[in-house]
Amino acid sequence: MLIREAVADDWPRIWPFWHRIVAAGETYTWDPDTPEEAARALWMAPAKRVYVVEDDDQAVVASAYLTPNYGGPAAGIANAGFMVDPDRGGRGYGRALAEHVLAAAEAAGYRGMVFNAVVETNPAVKLWTSFGFTILGTVPEAYDHPRRGRVGLHIMYKAL
Repeated sequence: MLIREAVADDWPRIWPFWHRIVAAGETYTWDPDTPEEAARALWMAPAKRVYVVEDDDQAVVASAYLTPNYGGPAAGIANAGFMVDPDRGGRGYGRALAEHVLAAAEAAGYRGMVFNAVVETNPAVKLWTSFGFTILGTVPEAYDHPRRGRVGLHIMYKAL
């Protein structure tokens, strides 16, 4: 497994799983019908440091971005987004990418990381709590999950 900063040519290898995950409507709050160019602008924005994970066959199997959550005086708090190809889950790619991005955030001088809205039914909640993230609060019934009805959104935080 190789984790590296993404280049523009990686987007066509990220888009298939990005689209699949967002279109499923189970974990991300982005519009399930987000067109590709809008998705690229969301994920690959110049202010974001984007990473990819390549497997042993050099296939891109996961991606993440790191960016300030706020601007100005609060720019020392990071935000990140993570996606693992659903066909590649359970192989440690997400955990390895999380470790990498947390280390990169700390090395960049961020003092903490916040996830603004994590669907409470998302299996990644368990991963983030294992890294020491705490749930600061939950907005009840804020997310219309396609299979579970209205579920809450967590706000999660970790000091770095």
